[in-house]
Amino acid sequence: MGIILKPIDVVDDITKEEFENKYLKTRTPVVIKNMAKKWPAYQKWTMDYMKQAVGDVEVPLYDSSKADPAAPINASAAKMKFGDYIDLIQREPTDLRIFLFDPIKSAPKLLDDYISPKELMGGFLDKYPNMFFGGKGSVTFLHYDIDMAHIFHTHFNGRKHIMLFDYKWKDRLYQIPYATYALEDYDIENPDFKNFPALDGVEGIECFLEHGDTLFMPTGWWHWMKYLDGSFSISLRAWDKSWGVKAHSLWNLTVQRTFDNFMKKNFKIRYMTWKEKKAIERANYALKRGLPRK
Repeated sequence: MGIILKPIDVVDDITKEEFENKYLKTRTPVVIKNMAKKWPAYQKWTMDYMKQAVGDVEVPLYDSSKADPAAPINASAAKMKFGDYIDLIQREPTDLRIFLFDPIKSAPKLLDDYISPKELMGGFLDKYPNMFFGGKGSVTFLHYDIDMAHIFHTHFNGRKHIMLFDYKWKDRLYQIPYATYALEDYDIENPDFKNFPALDGVEGIECFLEHGDTLFMPTGWWHWMKYLDGSFSISLRAWDKSWGVKAHSLWNLTVQRTFDNFMKKNFKIRYMTWKEKKAIERANYALKRGLPRK
C-alpha cells in the first residue's frame, strides 16, 4: 500500500467565499497560483536583490542531522554572513538552511514588497514574517508548527517539493512526545515500512511549488519540505478563530516547550531514548487499532 499521496488542489485565483467554504472551514490545503503575482516581490525578489537588501547580517544555519538530545529546539549547526550563504546556494547543492529568519528586520523596505491576503481572511500575526532559505537538496524535517497558525507559504526563485499530512495522523507519523516533530530515524520520501510499519497506509497530500506559488497550509498540518533548487520562501501567519486551537498553541509554546527543554537539559540521552521508544509504541498502537478512523 505505502504512503498514499494525492495531488493538492490548485487554483489560479479564489474568492473569499470559496476560500472560506472550501478550504478555511474544512482546513484543507490549496495552492494559489496568482496571489503573489500582484506583489512587487514577484518581480523584485531575486537572490541578488535579497543579498543587497540584507547585507552582512550573520545568520544561523541548520542541517538535517539528528537533533542533539541536550540542545534546545531550533539550535543551529553553524553561522554565516547572509550574503555568503546566498552565494553558496546559488553556486552548489548544500544541506544548510536558514530557518525562521526575519531579514525584514534588517531591511524594512521589504515590507513594501508583499501584501497579506486580508481579502481572504483576518487574524494575521507578524509584522516581520519569517523567511526560509535552502540549498538544492536540503530538507525540512517532518513537523507541524508549534503556534498552530494558518500559514500562507509563498515560494521564490526555484522549486520546492512538499508533503502534507493532517494532524490526525500524528501517532502514525511517529510524533515525538512533548514535541511538534516526528521521529528522525526514517525518511518520509523513501519510507522503510519494515522498521516503521505504521507509515504504511498513511494518507497525505503532495505538491510542488514554483516561483510565486502560494501554499495555504491550515492549522496543525504536518509538513515535510525539500528544496529542489537553491531558493527561498516567506510565511504569512494568521490565527484560527477557534479558542481550542489558540489554547493548544499557548500550551505548546509555554508548558510543553518549557517542560521539554528542562528534561533535555537534565536527562539528555535518557530522556530522548524514552521519547523515541514512546513514539514507536504509540505508532504501533495506532496501527493495531486502525487509527485514525477514516
